[in-house]
Amino acid sequence: MNHKIAFVAARSAEARDAAKRLRQRYDEVSPAKADVVVALGGDGFMLQMLHRFMGRHVPIYGMNRGTVGFLMNAWRENGLHQRLERAQRVVLNPLLMEARSVGGDMVQAHAINEVSLLRQTRQTAKISISIDGQKRLDELVCDGVMIATPAGSTAYNLSVHGPILPLGAGLLALTPISPFRPRRWRGAVLPRTARVTLDVLEAAKRPVSAVADSTEVRNVTSVTVTEDTTHALTLLFDPEHHLEERILKEQFLS
Repeated sequence: MNHKIAFVAARSAEARDAAKRLRQRYDEVSPAKADVVVALGGDGFMLQMLHRFMGRHVPIYGMNRGTVGFLMNAWRENGLHQRLERAQRVVLNPLLMEARSVGGDMVQAHAINEVSLLRQTRQTAKISISIDGQKRLDELVCDGVMIATPAGSTAYNLSVHGPILPLGAGLLALTPISPFRPRRWRGAVLPRTARVTLDVLEAAKRPVSAVADSTEVRNVTSVTVTEDTTHALTLLFDPEHHLEERILKEQFLS
């Protein structure tokens, strides 16, 4: 089967050269007409493309022309149609962040990896945490806190000692960033259906920003995070490098 392919590339010379070579070998259509998008770059570029095509419901097959490439397949010029035919699908639902600022503005943004609240100044943030309308933590004194998806659990979440979540677990990770009080609180694992509300205490004195992947909202007073089941994002992986296997391997790396 010959797929209708659109090639998209990051700005790096390596990614642009890869796109040029693929276009010389394979027919290409515009992204609007494609039944699969081949993304050439790194993980950051893949996240950009997932956001860009969120409303198109078109599967994305990444090939690593960046650095880590956790969300990408290995770069190979040959046999693209065969690889696409064999590829296994991973369907992700993004998080929906609703952030209210000190000025009263409400901003919505999607996150595929995580939603993070981060202190803006030298002073620690003070944040209260409610789950499904019930207060669970009156005051977390910290540098920040995040809610991570399984796909994002091996990224920023892992670097601040949050848990790695299998894709099929139906869970989210709620992870503090440099907690000071309560010092021994290491976070929580929540069902994917949870509605998480983070209220910023002393917002004028201790300003906090909210970040959903690459979308940042400054000076927030409250943030609500839910899983958006109305959007389904499809990634394609070679069977031997499936995302579930990569997440499992991360738990055994030294």
